[in-house]
Amino acid sequence: MIRALCAAALAGLMMAGGAAAETEYTILEFKDLNGWAEDDQSEALSVFLNTCADMKDPDWEALCALAADQTDARAFFELFFRPVLIEDGREPLFTGYFEPELNGDTAPSARYRYPIYSMPPEARTARQWLTRREIETGEVMSGRGLEIAWVDDPVELFFLQVQGSGRIRLPSGRYIRVGYGGSNGHDYRSIGVELVRRGIYKAHQVSAQVIKNWVRRNPLDGLELLRHNPSYVFFRTVNQVPAELGPLGAMNRSITAMRSIAVDPAYTPLGAPVWIEKGGKGPLRRLMVAQDTGSAIKGAQRADIFFGTGDQAGIRAGRLRDPGRMVVLLPIQRAYAMLPEGME
Repeated sequence: MIRALCAAALAGLMMAGGAAAETEYTILEFKDLNGWAEDDQSEALSVFLNTCADMKDPDWEALCALAADQTDARAFFELFFRPVLIEDGREPLFTGYFEPELNGDTAPSARYRYPIYSMPPEARTARQWLTRREIETGEVMSGRGLEIAWVDDPVELFFLQVQGSGRIRLPSGRYIRVGYGGSNGHDYRSIGVELVRRGIYKAHQVSAQVIKNWVRRNPLDGLELLRHNPSYVFFRTVNQVPAELGPLGAMNRSITAMRSIAVDPAYTPLGAPVWIEKGGKGPLRRLMVAQDTGSAIKGAQRADIFFGTGDQAGIRAGRLRDPGRMVVLLPIQRAYAMLPEGME
């Protein structure tokens, strides 16, 4: 184990964004990774190959070329990488995310009444456009052909906007995948916090499922609660991704359930393999790949695990908030280049 304390950012190693000062790097051995011998690294190798060609750096490009011909994934990672523990003083935290799946149709009906909109041209040029209430109750969107589809549940549509992407399951069995297309520029206001403020729930009781159930039990008051959040998200169709594959991540490639994570690219290069040791209930020891980012994912030991598509994935993702450790696998020469001269 080799340890170094560096006051500089990961200059020349990490991607743009700049890690905080006093970042500590510890170069480990693979025997230090709890559960490494029990994981099936071939799954992670396939996921790594999905995005490594987009890593425009000579070290990564060379390893990507080698990876395509590997038959022993574990040996490949052990031969060409070194595990690096990167710490910035913040507590490690693992959370989960998922891709919502809604029921909908390409035409409105008595069942499918709630439209998913593409972004109006005038909203793109406005710093702050109409509020959620104004969009949903006014006539500004009518008759313009901005509807991508109509869905049957306003609260599921609300959470689709929170997630930023999802799939719409049509009556024919076909799917439409939608991705983030822009917003109205208003800050997000938590409806969970509002339920607590009103005294309906205690803070520890609030979850996405609790909110959904309350809105459905109280349809009129529920719509008013949703409009407490003035932020509104517009979508675009994502036709280049087959329905059986995962949604696009930050690298503009499909992500994979339980093998893709969202990270802070100031510390972890997008496309890098990352060893996960999640504690808490249901410990997880698995090699994953950093293929996504998120506005709430900040810090060297912060990761969001992608659980997949649909309600069950959403339930599992929503329960996850655990400590642990994440270790980035870096090309050998890059790992040792972090160390001050004389520590090699």
